[in-house]
Amino acid sequence: MTILKTTGLTRRFGNLTAVDNLNLAVGQGEIFGLLGPNGAGKTTVIKMLTTLLPPSGGTATVAGFDIRQRPAQVREAIGYVPQLVSVDGALTGQENLLFFAKLYGVPRALRRSRIEEALNFAGLQEAAGREVRGYSGGMVRRLELAMAMLHRPRVLFLDEPTVGLDPLARQAVWQQVRLLAREYGMTIVMTTHFMDEADSLCGRVAIMNLGRVAAGGSPDELKRSLAHADATLDDVFAHYAGHPLEIEQEGNYRDISQTRNNLARLG
Repeated sequence: MTILKTTGLTRRFGNLTAVDNLNLAVGQGEIFGLLGPNGAGKTTVIKMLTTLLPPSGGTATVAGFDIRQRPAQVREAIGYVPQLVSVDGALTGQENLLFFAKLYGVPRALRRSRIEEALNFAGLQEAAGREVRGYSGGMVRRLELAMAMLHRPRVLFLDEPTVGLDPLARQAVWQQVRLLAREYGMTIVMTTHFMDEADSLCGRVAIMNLGRVAAGGSPDELKRSLAHADATLDDVFAHYAGHPLEIEQEGNYRDISQTRNNLARLG
């Protein structure tokens, strides 16, 4: 069953086409990876699918709701963990969870049990009463994932979920992501620059380059698409998303400066 679909999804910023005629289909319960270099358009795709940014063209549905026509229903059906920290450091872990439970409309009768379940899920029971400003990076990320599951979203968007984390913290987040898909039946759409992460977690990936999908399929299928038998997902990424050095942008200093500023904002 397809739970997320884009048809010709496009986003322009002035003369820059950040996402160009994107066609994707993601199945229920799938962990789907959106890969690509900086400026490929990954974060822009996520922002459109989470209704934070209107598309310039094309259509998309998430959990059966059109992102243009029914944005409120889309927001009710999704969870989103952005790259930037989304918790309040001055609050405790438990207070952050309570705040988000109220924000997402979790019924009062369910809040206590949902918060306790989220703390257990994240392994933060003992730290629940501590201010989040004292948490490690891995603890903060686990808390954000716990917050995102409180209202039982059908689709969870993760934008660079393990950036800046040490290997042990990354493994802990990987375990949480797998549990969300397996135990809670969530569909997860994630961006990452770590090919080992995509290889380990994602059933399928789409590699974006210059706003378009350059290649898609399972990690194993993509590795088999290259000529050598011992190809890795890093090799696949370099093959489909590499920018040849001889290709240069035309335009004056002002044009190039504006383009670079746009790319930095898009991620």
